[in-house]
Amino acid sequence: MPESTPEHAPEHTLGASAVAPPGLDLERLRARLERALPGTVAGPLRAELIEGGRSNLSYRLTDGVTDWVLRRPPLGHVLATAHDMGREYRVMTALRDTGVPVPGTVHLDPGTEVLGAPWYLMAYVPGVVHRDAAAFAALGERRVRAIGEALVDTLAALHRVDPAAVGLADFGRPDGYLDRQLRRWSAQLDASRSRELPGIDRLHELLVARRPASPAPALVHGDYRLDNVLLQERGERERDGRDVIAAVLDWEMSTLGDPLTDVGLLVMYTELAGVGGGLIPSAATAAGFPRSAELVDRYAESTGRDAAELDWYVAFASYKLAVVAEGIHYRFRQGRTLGSGFERAGAMAPVLIEHGLTTLKGH
Repeated sequence: MPESTPEHAPEHTLGASAVAPPGLDLERLRARLERALPGTVAGPLRAELIEGGRSNLSYRLTDGVTDWVLRRPPLGHVLATAHDMGREYRVMTALRDTGVPVPGTVHLDPGTEVLGAPWYLMAYVPGVVHRDAAAFAALGERRVRAIGEALVDTLAALHRVDPAAVGLADFGRPDGYLDRQLRRWSAQLDASRSRELPGIDRLHELLVARRPASPAPALVHGDYRLDNVLLQERGERERDGRDVIAAVLDWEMSTLGDPLTDVGLLVMYTELAGVGGGLIPSAATAAGFPRSAELVDRYAESTGRDAAELDWYVAFASYKLAVVAEGIHYRFRQGRTLGSGFERAGAMAPVLIEHGLTTLKGH
C-alpha cells in the first residue's frame, strides 16, 4: 500500500550472504526441499525480503541457478482465515492452463515445523510492479492506457473461468457470500481493535442495510489492483493487449463469490490513488490510465454483468481495506512487521472510512 518505485529484479542478483531474513530458516528450508523435491536445489540458498507486500510475506529465493518466490504468513498477529497458504497455492495451480496469467507453483508445506508457519514456493516471474505515478507515466499515455485496459480484461477473464472445469467447484460457498463477508470483516475488525475509529461501525450498518443481490457467482481474486500484477518488462512499449501482464499475484483472499467485489475494489483503488501522502499507490493517477467509469464500462461490456449497484461494492471495498489497515496498524504497534511503510497504515483507516460513507451517500 505505501508508495514505492517500480519493483523488479534481474536474474540471479541476490547477495552472497546466506544470512536469512526474519521468517526464514534457510538450512531447514533446503533440507525440506531436498526431501520433497530431490535434485531441485543446486546449492546453498540465499534469500531477500520482497518489499511492498503488507499482508503475507514474500521472499526472493535462489540457489544460484534457479530463482523462486516463497510466501508465508506475517510474523505476528494473524487473523483467522486471512493468510491461508493452501488456498493461494490451490487457486494458482488450478488457473495455470487458463487465460489468467499466474506464477507456476512448485511446493506447498502446510505444516509449521520448517518455518513456524505454512508456506509455499512458486516460480520467480520477471516483471515490474508499478506504484509510483511518475515512473508509470514515463511509459507514455498510450502504454498506460493499454495496461489499464489489460487489467480490466484479465479480471474479466478470471470471472469467465468455469470453477468446476478447473477443479474449484468446492472453492467457496457463493450463496450468502456478501452476508458472510460483512460478518467476517466485522469480526476481523474486532480482533484488531486497539483504538476508536469514528464512523466505521456506521459504515458497516449501512452496508448491511443496503446489501444488493449478488449476480451469478465467479472466481473472485479478493484483492485485485494494479500493484498486485506483474507487468512484462521486454517490449512493453511496443506491445498492446492482455499479454502485457506477466502474472496476477496475491491470491490469499480468493474464493467463489460475488465478482463485483473485485470490480468495486479496483474502482476504489483508482478513486483514492495517491491519497494520504502515498498511503495508497499513486500509479493510477498517471495520464492515460482509465478513469473509474471507463473501467466499469469496459468490464460490463466484456462480461455482460450489470454494474448498476457498484457504489455499494466500492463502499464495501473501502470498509474491507480499512479493516486490513487496522490489522497492519495493530501488528506494527506490536513490533511484528517486516519492511518499511507500516507506520503509515494507521492513518489510512480514517481515509477509507470517510470514502466509504461518502460513496454510500452518493448511492
